[in-house]
Amino acid sequence: MPPTLLTRRRVLQSAGVAASVVALPSLHAQSAWPSRAVRFVVPFAPGGTSEIVARSVAAELSKQLGQSVYVENKPGGAGTLAMQEVAKSAPDGHTIILGHVGTLAVNPYMLKNQPYDVNRDFIPVTLLAKVPNVFVIHPDVPAKNFQEFVAYVKKNPGQLNYGSAGNASAGHLAMEYLKLVTGMFITHIPYRGTGPQLTDLLAGRTQASSAGMPALGAHIRSGKLRAIAVGTQQRISHLPDVPTVAEMGYKGFETSQWYGILAPAGTPPEVVKRLQEESLKALKSSAVTERFASDNAVGGGGPSSEFATFISSEQKIWSDIVKRAGIKAD
Repeated sequence: MPPTLLTRRRVLQSAGVAASVVALPSLHAQSAWPSRAVRFVVPFAPGGTSEIVARSVAAELSKQLGQSVYVENKPGGAGTLAMQEVAKSAPDGHTIILGHVGTLAVNPYMLKNQPYDVNRDFIPVTLLAKVPNVFVIHPDVPAKNFQEFVAYVKKNPGQLNYGSAGNASAGHLAMEYLKLVTGMFITHIPYRGTGPQLTDLLAGRTQASSAGMPALGAHIRSGKLRAIAVGTQQRISHLPDVPTVAEMGYKGFETSQWYGILAPAGTPPEVVKRLQEESLKALKSSAVTERFASDNAVGGGGPSSEFATFISSEQKIWSDIVKRAGIKAD
């Protein structure tokens, strides 16, 4: 064999070996995910439905993955502080965030300047849950049902306050949507989480609110709060005597809380797929299904593309509502 041909073959063989050596760590890194604890950021204060959903799923993921998946609450700025931080995090699957209707479908239209783009800087991993919105009032409000509440507010415009977990929280959006269709005028008081706003509602310092059953159920059952309507199209099993807003004469009214996992843009597709598959497994566990059933929550778990399509559809709905209702960051 000519020396030049032999030399070329050796060079090519050496290059091939070198390439395989370089490729091995990359493949190993992907297959080894997670190689350390996974930080699951919740952009709201403790005590609300978002944290309950996140912790339920995180506990199961920790068991399945063999690494801790820990929830970190990071409230502030209608969720923008946490979203900005996670958008800038390393896209390796070890930092993820709980996305929801406010941060993904409302903030882009309610807030003029966001330091990130929800559709460009994040990858939707999977929808975790949809939770019915429940409308409640303090027992001191002289109204026994939804119709009486609407009538009372209209007779006393601006005299009542409602609390929410903060600007662009699910409760804020639900109440503003309700104000739009009913013509009520009730003042919004934003808090830094569901827990703080419930403290004032239970004390009678605010008069109304909307949140999910995980946060409100015990207070409704104890009589400390009065449920007057639900935002779903059908009544929910845990409150069979409480009507929907739609059946009270506001046809088509529907609002619910929804939560899903997002990862920073650039996260490897195989990591996104693994996280989605493990999340689906977690959602099917008895611990999560029992918890969700007790709160009338509906589990998700579908692929990334399905969650992306869902977010897009919600953005179309809420961009119109934000405009019509004039929803602003108070």
